[in-house]
Amino acid sequence: MTFKSFLTLIIITVSLTNCSQKSSEEKPKVAVVISTLNNPWFVVLAEAAAKNAEQLGYEAKIFDSQNNPAIESDNFENLISSGYDAILFNPTDADGSISNIMKAKEAGVPVFCMDREVNSNDAATSQVLSDNYSGCAEIGIEFVKSLNGKGKYVEILGLVGDNNTWARSGGFHSVVDKFPGFKMLAQQSGDFDRNKAMEVLETIMQGHPDLEAVFCGNDAMAMGAYQALLSAGKADKVKVFGFDGASDVIEKIAEGKIVATGMQYPIVMAETAAKFADEYFKGKRDFPQRVPVEVVLVKKSNAGSFK
Repeated sequence: MTFKSFLTLIIITVSLTNCSQKSSEEKPKVAVVISTLNNPWFVVLAEAAAKNAEQLGYEAKIFDSQNNPAIESDNFENLISSGYDAILFNPTDADGSISNIMKAKEAGVPVFCMDREVNSNDAATSQVLSDNYSGCAEIGIEFVKSLNGKGKYVEILGLVGDNNTWARSGGFHSVVDKFPGFKMLAQQSGDFDRNKAMEVLETIMQGHPDLEAVFCGNDAMAMGAYQALLSAGKADKVKVFGFDGASDVIEKIAEGKIVATGMQYPIVMAETAAKFADEYFKGKRDFPQRVPVEVVLVKKSNAGSFK
């Protein structure tokens, strides 16, 4: 070997060693992909997930899918190509989001679902979820008590492609449907959106001015329903029930303007998902597919402790 060749070999070896050291010193990057930031509850989930990841020593960035599966797909493609090492994920669709998770899985990027699940047991590394069914069964019990076992009501559903929508509706009906004195006047989707729910209830009230209660699949829609009732002069006559534990709804419950909600814990879900990502980076691979997080009934008698 000539001296020039030997010198070149040394330079290449040193360069590769430096690159390896730099790579090992870089912090893993965590992407937080949220279905929509147009809802204060999801903002809490997103910020808590990013904050927990940063506290564990990782870089974190929030991506907003705007409740649009196409934007969600773009987010996944961009973050995978940008070298993110884990994804804390709040899906837009229980079926449609599976393909995005599989893209990440094929790229070696673990995905930890938060709050919303997907219809697969081998896509996400783990899914940290509220116990929506049981939580809404509790709301159903309070609903029955509040209306003395009978009445005409409306149900405003969330996104029809989201499993949480049907788990919440199913839990509610598992109780209410046992009482023949109840009549459901209408069941329509409000897409988990405050303005949409307000418009939906305004339309329903035109054909059913005699409604006595409204059960909403989340608190944003409960606030929209309350606003519609307030505008129609019926806020003191129609009972409203929500689900999430949003601060504005808890205030209304304390004031006696909304009857009840189910307190979810987005911070607990976010913290758990970030912890799982940390454990994954450190070598763990055996995670539970679904981790349930308890939901607590909030009504006027205990609203003060949640404010």
